[in-house]
Amino acid sequence: MKHLAKEHTNAHIEPKKGFKIHLLVFVLTIPALWLLWFFTDRTYLWPVWQTAAWGTGLLFHYMGVFIFKKNFHQ
Repeated sequence: MKHLAKEHTNAHIEPKKGFKIHLLVFVLTIPALWLLWFFTDRTYLWPVWQTAAWGTGLLFHYMGVFIFKKNFHQ
C-alpha cells in the first residue's frame, strides 16, 4: 500500500478559467461590501480600499493570463 502522505499532487487549473473564477468572485463580493457599507455606518468610505486593491490584483491577473501569456504545461 502506498503511503499517501508522500504523494504530491497538484490540482492544475487552466489560467483562463482561473481568471474567470477570480472575476466572478470579485463581481459577487464587491457589491456585497458596498451594500454592507451602505446599510451600516457610512461615515468612512472603507469599500474604496477593498475595491481598489482587489481591482488592481484582478488587473494583474488579467495581464498575466491574456497579455503576458506563458505556457504552464510542461
